[in-house]
Amino acid sequence: MKHGKRYTAAAAAVERGKVYDTTEAFAKIQEIATAKFDETIEAHIKLGVDPRQADQQVRGTVVLPNGTGKSVRVLVIAKGEKADIAEKAGADIVGAEEIIAKIQNENYLDFDVVITSPDMMGQLGRVARILGPRGLMPSPKSGTITQDIAKAIADTKAGKVEYRVDKTAIVHCIIGKKSFGADKLKENFDTLMDAIVKAKPAAAKGTYLKSVYVTPAMGPGVKVNVKA
Repeated sequence: MKHGKRYTAAAAAVERGKVYDTTEAFAKIQEIATAKFDETIEAHIKLGVDPRQADQQVRGTVVLPNGTGKSVRVLVIAKGEKADIAEKAGADIVGAEEIIAKIQNENYLDFDVVITSPDMMGQLGRVARILGPRGLMPSPKSGTITQDIAKAIADTKAGKVEYRVDKTAIVHCIIGKKSFGADKLKENFDTLMDAIVKAKPAAAKGTYLKSVYVTPAMGPGVKVNVKA
């Protein structure tokens, strides 16, 4: 694969084969994230689990202390009192059957997160094939099916992210923007890593954290010392 001059220069600044401690890693990220926009910073964690096994799934949510730097549009599917609570709590879109019909008939997807109350899940199942592949279908594990609508909205707006191991046993997760600076990115990263370590399945054997990289959206990865 051919890369441009900017990427090539950034890759040259990352010492080949070196494993960086977290402080060094995020200082390096600040150096190599040279795009003209505020680059998203991501973490990619290879785990020693078998995602094909139901008892080795790694999935959960965590609120990053410094947020993600992204503006999140929240859709709440609820009726009555819960809909009123959602509006007061700052949901961007609130609705019930009419929103579900709009998703189903018009492929309406102008939102980033869907939160709903348990009583609406039967009707929301009609659009599972639309929302599911896009990672938008609410679930108890992600905290998006809940009776406490206000808290779910507040957590999402504050920077809650979902981490989930994929079929290659890797977790990919946003941890912020370059503009956060090294210290805030490291704080978000440490919070995410703590959650993933605590989520280790009992059935997972051997080395759990295989490798960890942090990377700017338009740059090369920086390998982080997982033993630290």
